[in-house]
Parts: sequence; structure tokens; C-alpha cells
Amino acid sequence: MPHHTPLIATIVIGLALAFVFGALAHRLRISPLVGYLVAGIAIGSHTPGYVADQNLANELAEIGVILLMFGVGLHFSMKELWAVRNIAVPGAVVQIAVATLLGAGLAHVLGWSAGAGLVFGLALSCASTVVLLRALQERRLITTERGQIAVGWLIVEDLVMVLTLVLLPAIAPLLGGSSGDGEAAGASSLNVGQLLGTVAFTISKVIAFVAIMMLVGRRVIPWILHYTAHTGSRELFRLAVLSIALGVAFIAAKLFGVSFALGAFFAGLILSESQLSQQAANESLPLRDAFAVLFFVSVGMLFDPQILVTQPAAVAATLLIITIGKSLAAFAIVRAFGHPLGTAFTISASLAQIGEFSFILAALGMSLGLLPAPGRDLILAGALLSILVNPLFFYGLDHLKPWLEKKDAHHEGKAAEPEVEEAEPIHVTTLEGHTIVVGIGRVGKRIIDGLASGSTPLYVIDESDEEIKRLHARGIEGIAGSATTLLHAANPAKAATMIVAIPSNFEAGQAIEQGRAANAGMPIIGRAQTEAEADYLRSYGATEVVITSDTLADAILGSYRKVRETG
Repeated sequence: MPHHTPLIATIVIGLALAFVFGALAHRLRISPLVGYLVAGIAIGSHTPGYVADQNLANELAEIGVILLMFGVGLHFSMKELWAVRNIAVPGAVVQIAVATLLGAGLAHVLGWSAGAGLVFGLALSCASTVVLLRALQERRLITTERGQIAVGWLIVEDLVMVLTLVLLPAIAPLLGGSSGDGEAAGASSLNVGQLLGTVAFTISKVIAFVAIMMLVGRRVIPWILHYTAHTGSRELFRLAVLSIALGVAFIAAKLFGVSFALGAFFAGLILSESQLSQQAANESLPLRDAFAVLFFVSVGMLFDPQILVTQPAAVAATLLIITIGKSLAAFAIVRAFGHPLGTAFTISASLAQIGEFSFILAALGMSLGLLPAPGRDLILAGALLSILVNPLFFYGLDHLKPWLEKKDAHHEGKAAEPEVEEAEPIHVTTLEGHTIVVGIGRVGKRIIDGLASGSTPLYVIDESDEEIKRLHARGIEGIAGSATTLLHAANPAKAATMIVAIPSNFEAGQAIEQGRAANAGMPIIGRAQTEAEADYLRSYGATEVVITSDTLADAILGSYRKVRETG
């Protein structure tokens, strides 16, 4: 390499290996996340060959967390967040306490100090933002009651961890570690007044951030996006979205001591009230997915496989605390609050892993002289293994779904009723001879408006829940989600026509291919920007493809001739 480019090398090699191992994992019918983690191990310092820059990888991964939390905020509302406070706040606090005690107990058995036990236990108590949200998104649970509880629970965990990161250096001398500047100190040097002042100051900064976001951000952020949208430049709009997500997260961390993830979440939460929220989510999606992959790669880079051989019993005990101890605590708490079995199992499965804050706590604990090196290695091993096995919990939950729905349906009281609704079963429409429309963008809306007045019934598929709700109010059937996974709900085998109006050629091709496989004789109309894209859609089975540039040119020529004739 002619120049020293560690950033470029980390991105290129990390993404390339993630693609290779992710594709292999998909081929073997296991989660691609496993492939991403293996890619990280391959370029980590504990395996031979190329070693990527760990610090750079961690910062790139943080961008993924920021964009992911921003996207969740866009689909979440303050009303929904406030609605789950009664279960999310006490639930998260009690679950953190239980996991911390279990971790401290294991640390005591291993002969570590009380300070090491506290740091180790806290690190095992906080779930990974990326893993939890991806699991909920894959199962379309983010907007359900159980999804809102899980996300609210996660937010409370993050707040507790932010407070811990600020207070730990202050109390480290009391726990046998060093002060923040690395100088050893005794218990007598700890000033209780200073500690209480630090706690009050930290809480006041979080309150100040939330207040500013509610009072100022609520007006400024939507205004910026609406102003940018009126410029007509998609490039500027995309840049505005990324600037808001990353900028608010950075300001929250630097000025208020709030985590990047929480700052981004509140930015999305404020923007969710805007009519442009769905478009903002779509613009941030590609970068969000790419950087989320880098998060898993960065976790894999930290893992030392030797610990599986040198300390197998400690690794197994750590994994059991994360996957079983935390899950049982969460299950008991959710059930104690009267929620159905389905909700309790979902929350338990969601929290049965650890991630970002665990690594940050481990690094801080080592820098303060509290956590020994084996503790960091056990935390990393527990994180990697729990992320690997977490999908198994959800697979088991998917298989238990019919039984859970039956149990909850027979459960006495009001708690069972919303659970049956929130399971969100995918019903296949009974429509026949209908037209399927995929996508409610600018083009899709005009198509739907033009066809709605006709006699042919419509069935619409789009990512936006809000758009689908508006169509339901008009008496038009539809479903929110990706057409590549939900097309069967539109009953394409009995449909008369299919119109694919989404601009993404990749997703459009997949939808067209599925539609053609279900109904060989159905006319399928697609849209493309160029002749090459049109050929791509035809290769997947499109009957007709409208090339937007050609259509626009024809419209302009028609207007030109009309003006000339009348002039």
C-alpha cells in the first residue's frame, strides 16, 4: 500500500470479509451476524494475518449505533415511551441489580476484589442496542407493545450506564482502584459531598439535554428538514438527515455527558412528529446497515479465542448469567406486572445478550485499576457468545408463538387482549382480481389515487405504518413492511395486476421475481431510471417497465409542442 490509510483499510477489509463470511453463514442457513463476528475475529489481533485498527473500528461501529437509534426514534413517539414507563423503569433497574449481583458473585468465586465484581456485574447487565433492535425489526415488533417495552427498557439501561460511567471514577478509590487521573487513593480520600455533587450534576445535565430537545429541538429540527425538503435536492435532504442524527448525538455526548445512542434516539424522537419522518428513515437506512455491520466486526476483533480453552468454566458461567440469569429476572418482573406470557418471553429473549456499554465499562474498569484483564476477556467472550446464541432464543420463541397466543387468549383480564393484537399475524387477503401496488412514494400515491376510484380493488404494500393506516381509513387494504417478505399477504396468485413503484431496483427485482413465481400470467409493471435498470427488472419477470427519464422527456416535449402550437 503506497500510503498509510488505516481508516480505508479497516472499512474495506472489514466490510469485504463481513460480506464473504455473512454470505457463507446465509448459505449455511444461520444468522449473517455470525459471519460478521467471524470476520472481526479474522482481522483482530488474536489471529494471524492482517490486523485492523481497533480504535477506528470502534468509532465506525459507534456511527452505526447512532444511526440505528436515530431510526428507532423516528418510529417511536413520546406518548408510546411514556406509556411503558411503569414497567420499563422498575424492570430495568431490578434486572440490572440482579445481573450485577450474579456477576459480583462469580467474581468473588474467581477471587477478584469487590470493585472488580461491581464492574463485571454491571457490564453483564446491559443489553446491546444493535442486537436488540435488529431482532425486533426483523420480526416487525418495534411498534408493538412488547417492542415499546423492550426499547423503553433499553433506554433506562442506557441512562443507568451513563450515570455509572460518570460516577465510577469518583468512587473507584473506595473500591480499591485509582482516581480518574490514575493516582491511587484510599477510602478516606473519598468526599461524600463531592460524590453527591457529581450525581446531582450528572442528572441535571441529562435533564437539561432532554429539556432543550423538547423546547428547542422540537422546533428547530423539523424546520431544518422541511426547509431542506423545499430545496428539491435529495442530496441536501440526505445530508441534513445525517447531520441531525450525528450532530445531535455528538453534542449530547460532548456537552451533556449523554451517550451517543441516547442523543440520536431523542433526535429521531423529536423528528418523528414531522411528516418527513418516513423519508428521513429511508435516507439513513443504507448507511445505518453498513455501519451496523462494522459494529459486529469490531466486537469480533476484541475476542481472544484462547479464553475458551484456558477458562471454559468461567466462560460458561458468564454466558449463563447473561442468557439465563438476566432472562429469568426479566421474565419474572414482566409477569409480576401482569403482562402476558408472550410479552415476558419476548423481553427475556431481547435482553439475553450484552454489547456496547459492556465494552466501555470494561475499558474504564481496567483504566481505573478495578477490573483485571481476565475480567475484560470474560466480558468479551460473554458478549460474543451471547450475540451468537441470541437468535436461537427468538427462533424458539417463533416456534412457541401458536402456544403462547393460545395461552394468552385464554388468560383472564385485559392484559391478554392486546397481546393477541400485538402478535401481528400476517393475514393473506381474500381479494381476487385485484391490483397490487408496492410503494407509496410520490409515484405510488398518484397511482393509488388514480386507481382508487375504479372498480378494481387495491392491495398496497409499503414500509410506512402511517401511510398504510391512512389507506385503511379510505377502505383500501394493505400491509406495512418489506414487499420481499410480505408479498404473499397480497395473494399474488389471485391478483390481476401488480405495480412495483419503489425506486430501489434491488428490492423491486426481488418483489417482481416473487410475484412472477406466484402468478406466471399476471402483468407486472415496474419503474426504472435507465434502460439498464429496466433490463434488470425485465430479467426478473416484469412485463412492462416505465423508464422515468424517457417519460419525463416525452412529457416535456408534449408541453413544448402544445406551447408552440398555442403561441
